[in-house]
Amino acid sequence: MSTNTVAIIGAGPAGLMAAELLAEAGHQVHVFDAMPSVARKFLLAGIGGMNITHAEPYDQFVQRYREAEPALRPILDAFPADALRQWIHDLGIETFVGSSQRVFPKEMKAAPLLRAWLHRLRQQGVIFHPRHRCLGWQQDEQGIVWEFAQGDQVRQERFAGVVLALGGASWSKLGSDGRWTEWFTRSGIAIAPLQASNCGFELPWSEFLKERYAGTPIKHVALRLAPSHSNNHSANDSNNTNEDAKIGEFIISHYGIEGSLVYALSAPLRQRLQQAPNDAFLIVDWLPHNSVAHIQQKLAQPRKGMSFANVLRKKLNLPAICATLLKECLPELNSNDAAAVAQALKAMPLPRVSATRPMDEAISCAGGVCFTAVNEQLMLTQLPGVFIAGEMLDWEAPTGGYLLTACFATGKQAGQGLRSWLDESHR
Repeated sequence: MSTNTVAIIGAGPAGLMAAELLAEAGHQVHVFDAMPSVARKFLLAGIGGMNITHAEPYDQFVQRYREAEPALRPILDAFPADALRQWIHDLGIETFVGSSQRVFPKEMKAAPLLRAWLHRLRQQGVIFHPRHRCLGWQQDEQGIVWEFAQGDQVRQERFAGVVLALGGASWSKLGSDGRWTEWFTRSGIAIAPLQASNCGFELPWSEFLKERYAGTPIKHVALRLAPSHSNNHSANDSNNTNEDAKIGEFIISHYGIEGSLVYALSAPLRQRLQQAPNDAFLIVDWLPHNSVAHIQQKLAQPRKGMSFANVLRKKLNLPAICATLLKECLPELNSNDAAAVAQALKAMPLPRVSATRPMDEAISCAGGVCFTAVNEQLMLTQLPGVFIAGEMLDWEAPTGGYLLTACFATGKQAGQGLRSWLDESHR
């Protein structure tokens, strides 16, 4: 083993960014991945439009990482959204800011960006090893030995340093299966259990609603977590405020709910489900830009023989599913009581959430290697020379570019950290 030969294990955005930092410094970089090709999750995520980062003010941006903000802020300070966009531009890929402040490549796809990046990495001398599944490590008198399975063969390798970027446990068919947690547990390295994030939730719809409306989007509504410490969720909850309220859309599924609004609330809702399951409710505001008084005034107008669903449709421009959901969620609601219906439209409680969907269906994961187990450069304190990047670390964020930004930033931090560590150890 050459003293400047390093390994990146995991070829997603975090691993490739670490590889770039190390190759620029003249190290011989070997990138190992279990899959036949690199960055498969990155490519799949970009099929519908590659949301690379977000253009909102930085102080607001970093708050999206919730409890992990203190640990991630200095890492994001070193590679914020503007720097990430410039890095993409340097690859010859133009970006633009959408109406939602999300940032996309001009072509809206991940593939051109990845092709340009891989071309540059190969020009820098990076060597790729597909179909190499890492089996963990062993320690002996000479240091750390890494094991890889290639088909039926197992090979052992030593490196001057390693960056681990093995992902979480969502979308396991694309390579991130979370098996690495077993190695860390055996070695006594602190990890928080992996959990589904940016995921759907299960709740008990009636058979009628599932058959009639599964797959239906609910648009232009606000969604918030119900007030805690109470099982008495009613239309009167409209008087409560909730800083987590989001406006957008979600989808009625056969198992419950999914979609962007649900994903945005997945972290606090999952925590509520674990800590106070009887309070695991979401509240829908069908008309977030209208007051209760305005809605009541509209509903109090003569109906002229119209059905309740038609009243909602013609007077308030609400879809047919609204009347069905009001009946499903508030069966005692008197549809002739304009005041009660107005309150209900501003705060309709969905049925109590019973579970998250399986982690393998989730867009991303919470949990991972605790920041207490690594130093500021993301090196494991128990394994000098081994650095952690990307979704392996214990952080989560909503969709909207935050996930990729932190993966790129932690990959850069880990790559720079290994560069510095190698410089120090060879002085």
